[in-house]
Formats: sequence, C-alpha cells, structure tokens
Amino acid sequence: MKSSVVLPLLVLGAACNVPIATAQFVGSFAPTGSLTTERASHTATLLPNGKVLVAGGWATLAGWPVWASAELYDSSTGTFSATGGMTTPRTGHTATLLPDGRVLIAGGGATVNMDGSAQASAELYDPSAGSFAATGSMADGRSGHTATLLNTGQVLITGGSNYAVGGIPNYLAAAELYDPLTGHFKPTGSMYAARAGHAATLLANGKVLIDGGGAGDSEPSPELYDPATGTFSVTGPSASPEGWLIPGSASLLPNGKVLETLAFPGDFDNHSEMYDPNAGTFSATANMTTNRGYRTATLLPAGKVLIDGRDDTHFGGSSEVYDPVTGTFTATTGMFPQSEEGHTSTLLPDGTVLLAGGWICCGFSVANAEIYRPAVLAPAPVLFSLSGDGKGQGAVWNAITGQLASANAPATAGDVLAMYTASLFEGGVVPPQVAIGGKLADVLYFGGAPGYPGYYQVNFRVPSGVAPGSGVPVRLTYIGRPSNAVTVGVQ
Repeated sequence: MKSSVVLPLLVLGAACNVPIATAQFVGSFAPTGSLTTERASHTATLLPNGKVLVAGGWATLAGWPVWASAELYDSSTGTFSATGGMTTPRTGHTATLLPDGRVLIAGGGATVNMDGSAQASAELYDPSAGSFAATGSMADGRSGHTATLLNTGQVLITGGSNYAVGGIPNYLAAAELYDPLTGHFKPTGSMYAARAGHAATLLANGKVLIDGGGAGDSEPSPELYDPATGTFSVTGPSASPEGWLIPGSASLLPNGKVLETLAFPGDFDNHSEMYDPNAGTFSATANMTTNRGYRTATLLPAGKVLIDGRDDTHFGGSSEVYDPVTGTFTATTGMFPQSEEGHTSTLLPDGTVLLAGGWICCGFSVANAEIYRPAVLAPAPVLFSLSGDGKGQGAVWNAITGQLASANAPATAGDVLAMYTASLFEGGVVPPQVAIGGKLADVLYFGGAPGYPGYYQVNFRVPSGVAPGSGVPVRLTYIGRPSNAVTVGVQ
C-alpha cells in the first residue's frame, strides 16, 4: 500500500447502536429466536442496516419443499420476521452483498433432488423496499457454485453443477462476471478443472483462490483467478497427505493467509492446512479436535476462526476455535449448537455469531438459531461524522487540499480521500472495501493513524461514474461487516 497522508483527526462520535450481550458466558452458545420455518442449505447475508437476510433452502417437511421465502433476523430483538419472497424457490444458491447495499441471489436448484432443476436466473434483494426483483441471468444453470465480490465491484461466479434428466451430474469449469451497474453477466476465463461445492477466497492482493470440488477420482490442483487478466492459473499443490481430501471451509486470516479445514467427500476428517499467497504454497497446520464434515467457518474480529458442524461423536453438532497465534484448535464448552449441517454462520455487528437453521443427520431439518459469544467482542467498523451520530457529513478529507469533502468543497473523480475508522485488525494486511455512491473505490492505504493510537486511517480514490451530489454515501466493509454510512460531496 502507498504511504499514508496524515490529516487532522477530529474526535467525533459514530452511531453504533450495537447491543452487547452480557449475560452469556464467553465462548458459549445461547439460543435466540427461531426461524419462521425450518431451513437447510439456505443463505444468510449481513445487511448494512445490521439485520441478516435469510433466503431459500429446503426442509424435511411433507413433500421436501424448497423455499422461495425469506426472512430477516434483528439482533436488537433476537427475532426473525418475514420479508418479501424470492421470485423462485432456491437451494444451493449464492447470496452476495453488493457495494450499493443490495444482495445478489444467483442460481440454485428448485428441487431437493436437483434432477434438471439448476437455475441460471438471478435476482436482487433491495433492503429499503424489502423485496426481490429479477436481474440478468447467467449463461449456465448452476448449483453449488461460488460467488465472490471482487475489488472491481463485479461478482465472480465459478463452477457449480447442473443435472441432466436422470440425475447425471454435469460439473462446470465455466466462470462468469456479474456487473451490478448493468445488471448483466458476461463470460470470463474458465477454470482448469470443473468443480462444484468448492471454496473461493478473495485474497489481500485481489486475486481469488479456488480449491476443492473436483469431479474426478482425485482432487484437482488449486487455482487462482486474476481479475486484471480474467484468467485462472494453477497454484499449490495441497499439503494434504491424501489426494481425496478437500477443503470443507476456507477462511482468509488477517495476516493474508488462508486456513482450510479438510474432509473426505461425504465423510469426515480432522486435517487442516494453510495457504500462503506470497509463496503460492500450502503447508500443514494443527489437526482439529475431532473429525468433521459439513462445517461452517467464521472469522472472528480477534483473528480466530469459529468452526462449527457435524462430527462423528456428538449428536447435534459441535464447534471449536482456531487460534492463528498458537496454530491450534480448541473445542468450545457449554451448550452445543443444535445443527449438524446445512446451517449458516454469520458474524454480527457486535462481534457475536448467529448460527441459523440446518439439519441433524439423518432425520430432520431445524428452525433453531443460536448466538455464539467469543472471548473478544469487537464491534463492526465505524466511520465518523461531523454531527457525532455517525450520519450525515463524514469526517472525510481531500488528501490534496486538506479540506473536508463536503458540498462546499466537493471531490471529483480521481481525488484521493482520507478518513479514520475504528475496529480494524492491528497489523492486518487484508484491506477493507470502501464503497462511495455504490461503487467500490481503489484503497491506496490502510493502517494505524499516525499519532492516534486505536484509530485507523484509510485512503481511497474516488472512482469515475459516481453520481454527483452533496450527500453521496460512503461505507466501509471489513471482515464481512459493513460500517455505518456517512456522506461526502462529489461533483
């Protein structure tokens, strides 16, 4: 990153409105409100307003329904409530928060058995309206694919599978890009290997690590997607001692490395490994505390990773935490979560984690939801405003003039703006994403604010095409959590 520009820091407030749980024991799970219906293989997306959008999935109810319905979790009340439904039932789909606050829902199957039902259609959820609307369709029907928001603002869709009549799986190597500005998908380079149920991780350098999900007798080599060239290249190989081990989860750590927990397809294992983007290599790390499959992984604000899911010893699922400082896993204590697979895990604005839905093998889906309280509760990043309530004119300076980027001194495309924030990771190398006017900006610098311990400075360039105005919104997203929105002037 380029060197910082030191600007005066106004000690201003920023509205957080984040409830912090105090009665729950550290490192434990506690029940919260239940979903409005049983769901498994649904999606859960943290919205800029702090609520969680839960959409689609299936249930082990009469007829094995796949849902088009959606609901919202409100952490301030601990309850779920219905919101507008999707245009079509989906399971095995993806949900991606876009820079303008909408959510892209893409693909997925319309039936549980997936017999010819993988969809190419996509739709957008608008939190302000509480409704879904169709957007452009993908070139291929896909389920079990990945969707990754790139630093360009586009969404990379990779792999997945669709099924011919008769249930014969067709794994895909094709990839495409969704452009939120046009609402259309377009092809990009294809992967070296066809994959479904794989992992895709946006790295600190802007490339995407693709791993797992092969269709052959052994797992294909990991590969990297480069947005600058639109091409994939092989990296790795895996450090796994078994060629069949695949990533059950992949987590980008604050130091820029990727933790992958491994499993056999349809079976359990306890191995894990670490990918180093600088070297392009994998190395073995500590084993998990138990053999696992069908797990979720959630990066916590302190840099640890919560692993949760099915194991081969405990009915109803269990969890453990990876500590990158010691390089070890530790089992959580107290109440266990009540889902084994097909659930979602979402880091909330206050630093707790929502686990929702899923099913317990081999019998029934659940509407249960629990809250995990980590040892460190760090709130989502906050941006400062002149009013002190985290709204309105932001404390955002033009790095050239030293003036606030306001209606009286509006910024223009190409200008470098600087702002301060809190709750970034000390010494982290993974940049935040900054959206201005619904478009992602190029982040030029992030790190400790010189002379102001506990604060962080972020410098970014105003992208072209931002609609002019005196109240253009600016928002920062870090470790999957959006900040509050402040405004700047743009001409």
